[in-house]
Amino acid sequence: MTSRYFILGVLLSSLALVGCASKSPYPQLPASEGNAQFSTKYRIAAGDSVNIFVWRNPDVSTTVTVRPDGFLTAPLLEDVPAAEKTPTELARLLEKELSTYLRDPLVTVIVNGFVGAYEDQIRVVGEAAEPQAMLYRDSMTLLDVMIQVGGLTEFADGNKAVIVRTENGERKQFNVRIEDLIRDGDISANIDMKPGDIMIIPESWF
Repeated sequence: MTSRYFILGVLLSSLALVGCASKSPYPQLPASEGNAQFSTKYRIAAGDSVNIFVWRNPDVSTTVTVRPDGFLTAPLLEDVPAAEKTPTELARLLEKELSTYLRDPLVTVIVNGFVGAYEDQIRVVGEAAEPQAMLYRDSMTLLDVMIQVGGLTEFADGNKAVIVRTENGERKQFNVRIEDLIRDGDISANIDMKPGDIMIIPESWF
């Protein structure tokens, strides 16, 4: 909870700074080279639909949704921690849990929905046409993100947008020039996104 309050404080202070200053006080990120890959193996999150297939045991095979607390419940399984695990890690854990009832169970886990852990998402707030959280994909750039959120609103000050990014355990803020990118076609304003980025797009005061 403390972490969420901290993030909210960063968002509010960033909006105030980028909205009032004539020029962003934050450094620019380098232009995208088109080949950045920051993602890790997919980790299961609350809300994901998980298909559990147990070989030769159709009565135990099922599809369940990971609960908000990160656990799942299935036939012969109660309160198994699923969030933050890869599908393979969860499959091995389920095999261990099921071995109490079945001989040498072989489990395959298939994930549907792909909500993704917060650390693997990109969140866009402020004056985007459709503010949202999205799952990071390999080589994702600022342009990809803006296409997904439907661009800027008519009230946005896109060149004072800020990305809040964690680097080496420290939260840093960087200026991005969204307006130059999508309205002027300045490709040098396109930057590589990273999992966990929070992008704040302020309203224009003029």
